[in-house]
Formats: sequence, structure tokens, C-alpha cells
Amino acid sequence: MEVSRETILHKTHYGLNIYAYVLRQYYPGETVLSLSGRDCKPAKNPFNADKSTFIGKVVDGCATHTDTEEAIKAGNVFDFASLHFGLSGQDLNEKLNEVLHLRIGQKNGFYEHTEQQPQVVVPEPIKPKPPVFSYFKKPVTNINPTKEIDLVDAYVMIKGDEFESCTNALRKIQDVKEARKYKALQFDYVTFSGTFSKRNDKNLRKHSGLLTIDFDHVHDITSLKSELLKDQYFETELLFVSPSGDGLKWVIPIDLTKAGHQDYFKAVANYIQQTYQLEVDQSGKDISRACFLPHDPHIFINPKYL
Repeated sequence: MEVSRETILHKTHYGLNIYAYVLRQYYPGETVLSLSGRDCKPAKNPFNADKSTFIGKVVDGCATHTDTEEAIKAGNVFDFASLHFGLSGQDLNEKLNEVLHLRIGQKNGFYEHTEQQPQVVVPEPIKPKPPVFSYFKKPVTNINPTKEIDLVDAYVMIKGDEFESCTNALRKIQDVKEARKYKALQFDYVTFSGTFSKRNDKNLRKHSGLLTIDFDHVHDITSLKSELLKDQYFETELLFVSPSGDGLKWVIPIDLTKAGHQDYFKAVANYIQQTYQLEVDQSGKDISRACFLPHDPHIFINPKYL
């Protein structure tokens, strides 16, 4: 299936997410774009000695750029991406589809195998509202939520340095029992699957539409992460390394109008076993399952939320 520019723009907020992706490759951990409506404030240009001369804006439904010193030729987001990847045309489109995990041309339903009919009218891209869930302060014996946060909040916390100290300390502990005890006492946690008055399945206020899959003792984390991001049935919402450092937490969306939480978990666990030959932590079947928040500077979040 041909990957069209129009579809890419539709799935990347007019292409602004492409600019952000490319710039993050040069300036990891920095705020690479600051938006005001559909225009960007001056940003660093990696093709002009990192000077803040890059100006981005949206014109007629497509992100464009100029450089105030004319270090690079004015053009659109595909011209800029071409400077980074050294590709053009369909090769560039396919590369963007891959690295931004746009899933263009892939199947989108675990229970649905029929091709979707093309839409006659394509609406403007709308930034979706991130799912909301409960946040709990340490220790894990505390079952009263402190507040409600959303997926982007969790992403920022995990990517930042808030949990770096406790994560590093945990990974230095060799004794399994001591490590488990330290984690229970020193890590804040969330219930990705919903908001609760107390952490108990019976006290669920609202389901978030999210399911967390735990992979423990993973031999090759980088390879598994890459495979999960390309999974043909499930769109990754959040993906990060577990506190121990040898596992992954995979947060995916589920449609509760088609199956219940536990039924989904069983189906997904079986699918993972058959597809990846991996067993998943069975605690994920509990809606109120606690997920500790570690430090992972390379955490992945679905670009649609950024």
C-alpha cells in the first residue's frame, strides 16, 4: 500500500510531529518546538550550527519552515525530513510511517480482520484527550489515591528525573527479596486501567480503556520494544522499561464494548504467547493492578498525544 503525504499529515498534526521527531534526534531531552496556535517559536536548527533560526508554521494544512539566516532553503516538512534521512518520495514516506509508528496500511483491530473502507471526508487532525487514571504515593500499602493524572503526565514523570534516584538504587540491590521490599516502599505508582476511590477492583470509578502488559526478565529489551511498537493488532500508548531494568511495561488501548477487562487480558496474553513466545505477568488481569513508576529517559508515548 502506498503511503501518501496527505495521510501522513493527517496523522502527524499537519506534519508538526515530524519536525518534533527530527529535532529530538539532535536535541534529546530538550523542548524542541514551542507552539502558538499553528506557528512555532524560533527553534534550534541542526543544519545551521544549532542556532535558534528555525521557524515553523502551518500553511494550507501542511507544516512549513524557514530559516531566518537562510541557512537552508524554505520548504515543507518533507523537505526538512529529507535533509535528516537522506531520502525522498515514497522511500521517505515509508520511513516516516515506520519511525513515527503511524501504522498506515496496518490492521487496526484485534477482533476485526476486514479492511476499512476509505473515508470520503477526512476531518482535520484533532489531538486526542489522554486517558486518565489514579496516582498513588508510596508505599504500595497506601491504597488511597493522591490525585488523578493522564498518560502525558505519567510520560513526563517517567522521562524526567523524579524517579531516577530510587530506580538506580533498586537496580543495585542484588537480593531479590530486598529488591522487592525496596520497590514496595520507595516507588509511587499508578493504576493505568482507571480511577479509583480506593485501590480495589470494587472501588473502580471509571475505566480508562487501557490495559497494562508486564514482560519480566526480558533477554533483549531493545528487540522486544521494537517488535511491540510494530505490532499489527495493538497500538502502543506507552512503553517503558520496568523499575528492575530487565522488563517492559506495555500499555495498550482496549475496547470494552467488545469484551471485558479480564477477557481482554486473557486474549492478549494468549496472543503474546503465540506471537512472541513470551509469558506475561498474570497480575495484569486485575483492573486495580499497581504499576510502579520508574525512570526511563527513552520511554515511548504515542505521538498523537504530543
